[in-house]
Amino acid sequence: MKNIKYIITIAVSVFALTFANAQSTSDTNFRKPVSETLKKIETVFNVTINDDRGLLKGKELDYADWRIEPGNLAISLTNILAPFELMYFKQPDGTYIIRKYENHKVSVDKGKERLFYLESLYSTKEEWEKRKTELKACMITSFGLEKAPPMPKSKPLLTPKRIYKDYSVENIALEILPGVYATGSIYKPYPLNKKAAVILTPDGHFGDGRYRKDEQYRCAIMAKMGAIVVSYDLFAWGESLLQFPEETHRNSIASTVQVLTGIRFLDYLATVKNADMSRVGVTGGSGGGSHTMFLAAIDDRVKVSAPVVMVSSHFSGGCPCESGRGVHLCGNGTNNAEISAMMAPKPQLIVSDGKDWTLAVPELEFPFIQRTYELYGKKDLVENAHFAKEGHDFGVSKRMALYPFMTKYLNLDLNKVKNDKGEIDESTCVIEPKEKLFVFGDKGENLPKNALKDINKLYEMFGEKNLKVYEVKK
Repeated sequence: MKNIKYIITIAVSVFALTFANAQSTSDTNFRKPVSETLKKIETVFNVTINDDRGLLKGKELDYADWRIEPGNLAISLTNILAPFELMYFKQPDGTYIIRKYENHKVSVDKGKERLFYLESLYSTKEEWEKRKTELKACMITSFGLEKAPPMPKSKPLLTPKRIYKDYSVENIALEILPGVYATGSIYKPYPLNKKAAVILTPDGHFGDGRYRKDEQYRCAIMAKMGAIVVSYDLFAWGESLLQFPEETHRNSIASTVQVLTGIRFLDYLATVKNADMSRVGVTGGSGGGSHTMFLAAIDDRVKVSAPVVMVSSHFSGGCPCESGRGVHLCGNGTNNAEISAMMAPKPQLIVSDGKDWTLAVPELEFPFIQRTYELYGKKDLVENAHFAKEGHDFGVSKRMALYPFMTKYLNLDLNKVKNDKGEIDESTCVIEPKEKLFVFGDKGENLPKNALKDINKLYEMFGEKNLKVYEVKK
């Protein structure tokens, strides 16, 4: 009986497909609903395609079935979806989902194809060095850094120090462009009576910005270990909002300002007594991970890098503050894995997890980056700390992987932060309320009078025009 039902089901399915084809002729340009053609693709290639967001609803296509390329699922799906600016993503379970086209995001298999292509471009250190030089020059031009006005000679604004056990904190506003202030906090070993390494921590898109607990823990611990640590706000986040409204964070110029902020904080730190500029590290998570990679690729002063939950061959950052300047078009197409590889042969820790776009790092991006390090005979200088059961954060396990790495390559003292059991103990750090981390006062009352508040004039500094139009908020 079951066999009869099965045969009837197959017969009905075949009839339905045949009937559908019968209604699609040259009289209608073989026009069909896209959803029907994708059902046919499912049958032909024995796959499952999910339109869980209803993106195909009401969409029809001329010559739909003719666009199916026998034996090539990828081309078939592209032929059907591209006219609607849609794309497909292969999931870990082998199914496919439909999504709107995004320039910063492709499927994991597409990322893998790109890495194979990039590997074909260089097989020697000399070939890689040539490409690296071209990528670096293109990135600098894409960000517009060569057009940046000189840093003003004004002194940084510093708040009084708060002194805690083995470290101190003071807030800073650095005028990186005329009237444009980068805001952050400087954590230093206390007392600071000898040369100390320097570590920058560009902020990411996590809630509460640089005021959150995990960033304060990270900065305080590394200061106790013997480093001068600077944590700084994203553009149009935190105290930067006193100058530029939050919607301007999604202007492409945000990425330029954020890269420039890192460079100019290093310029400033080079003037600070006891700052050892021969030992410079940078680490950040998410969007801060992007800017960790960018700064390490562009500024040769960076000696140790630790990008967290951002190294990916198939995702380059959904925010224009990361991907708005087209740096991933450099070299006729690059990605974060190759930009990360530009750190070679200097020490680098790549931190990844199993629940975001870094899920495939151990099998995909890390071997690709190791290959580049191997061109220098320095394969052991790049490491991957992967947390398969964790998600997109800079949580405690990720920090515990970071501290020994920074200690090893920046000559810090890990024993300074260990308890009687030999464990790294973050509980000795003081978590300050965000009001204590403000440099301009509780209500921004100390914002300098020359502070720029016009995004258009910021663009003009770089010889550009702001083409992004916002709706007026009522």
